[in-house]
Amino acid sequence: MIDGDAFDITFHGVRGSTPCHGDDIARYGGNTSCVSVDVPGVPPVLFDLGTGARYFGARLPPDRPFDGVCLLSHLHWDHIQGLPFFPPLLRAGNRLVIHAPVQEGDASVADIVNGMLCPPLFPVGLGAFPGTVEFVTHADDDFDIGPARVMTRLIPHLGTTLGYRLTHAGRSVAYVSDHQQPGVDVYDATRNAKDLCRGADVLIHDAQFTREEFVLKSDWGHCTIEYAMWLAQECDVDTLVLFHHDPTHDDEMLDRLVADVGVRIEGIRVIAAREGLTLRVGS
Repeated sequence: MIDGDAFDITFHGVRGSTPCHGDDIARYGGNTSCVSVDVPGVPPVLFDLGTGARYFGARLPPDRPFDGVCLLSHLHWDHIQGLPFFPPLLRAGNRLVIHAPVQEGDASVADIVNGMLCPPLFPVGLGAFPGTVEFVTHADDDFDIGPARVMTRLIPHLGTTLGYRLTHAGRSVAYVSDHQQPGVDVYDATRNAKDLCRGADVLIHDAQFTREEFVLKSDWGHCTIEYAMWLAQECDVDTLVLFHHDPTHDDEMLDRLVADVGVRIEGIRVIAAREGLTLRVGS
């Protein structure tokens, strides 16, 4: 139970690029991006629908109606893989509204998703599920989900991508899961990225690469841990959650990386996202 105006953020998938499995990643987890936000008076809200979405859905009471919202950052596989395995869609009358970035050209998000979830790539399309899925598209926008305010802003990545900021009762969480750093050792950000992050209580941010890895992968659409730290300091956030972990980063490596960050950053709480972690905002 959440008291007053506080809300909870829970991580169900924290990995980037591809799900992974093994004893060496058991503590942080191997499911791809999915984060739930539990706000009083607001329908269930998810950031992204990676493979972690299946585990979120499995925790819901199966006999209780579901009418939820997903704030989808973009259409890369690691962010939508959980959609056809989302348990609430197996019950008639349940509904999931997916807010997603507007696409270039004439293609709609619904057309793209239905093109991926169809034979021979997948046994059935979304129309075969008892529950319903609806799509709403955004660029730079602001809208309400009950008493919560949502900001959407286009941010640099490979393909059209949104970052999100959800605010309730003066408290906010920013979700910037996939974010292209401008270059090696280049610390700058677009106005949109800064608008999303500025003064956030919690910033969940792409931290996929070390600097050494980024030198070889500087055009892969992601950023370094140092860049996430810089943006958090630049925007005066309270808590930085390192997110979208590379599938090659095992538990021991993530322990070392977050310990090193803690030595070099002042005034900001730094956490490496892990499955099952819940943060309370505004208590």
